[in-house]
Amino acid sequence: MKLILASTSLYRKTLLAKLCIPFSTSAPEVDETPIIDESPEHLVARLSLAKAQNVAAHQLGIVIGSDQVACVEGVILGKPGHFERAYEQLAFLSGKTVTFYTGLTVCDALSGKSETIVETFDVTFKSLSTKQITRYLELETPYDCAGSFKSEGLGICLFSRLNGRDPNTLVGLPLIALMELLTKYNIDVFDYMQTTNE
Repeated sequence: MKLILASTSLYRKTLLAKLCIPFSTSAPEVDETPIIDESPEHLVARLSLAKAQNVAAHQLGIVIGSDQVACVEGVILGKPGHFERAYEQLAFLSGKTVTFYTGLTVCDALSGKSETIVETFDVTFKSLSTKQITRYLELETPYDCAGSFKSEGLGICLFSRLNGRDPNTLVGLPLIALMELLTKYNIDVFDYMQTTNE
């Protein structure tokens, strides 16, 4: 099995590495601009499929594509990019529940077969003060993360409640769902697991 992650995201690479299976990475070339009036579910499903298919068109193997957005009160939140936008996002999220939509696609480059699912994960934020938001952003600088936080780091201090079947979904790659999709290709990850001393 040749497994390819259609992403160069450090976060997704770290998550996939938790399964102890060999894989390579490849950067997909995909326009991530949303379509007018596109729902979050459709957006992440479309982009995860596009990323997987883009890489599968150039490399043989089983390709994993993923895309994520955060949505609250009908507003889709992407990656902030800088402090000011991140501050605006966290101030907006204060005291609210945000739903993260993660599209996941597994594509067989040889057959062209693909499977796509969308996983959701809800995060309820505490009521955050200006001081708390500013201090958090100074310490963690989560400017490349949808929603302006890193749940695997200090971002956990911002929350009052988490609700979802797989906390990895929040970081960008739902591993439980991934293993389920891989079984549809007759791939059992236990057959490919390697310990660090192998």
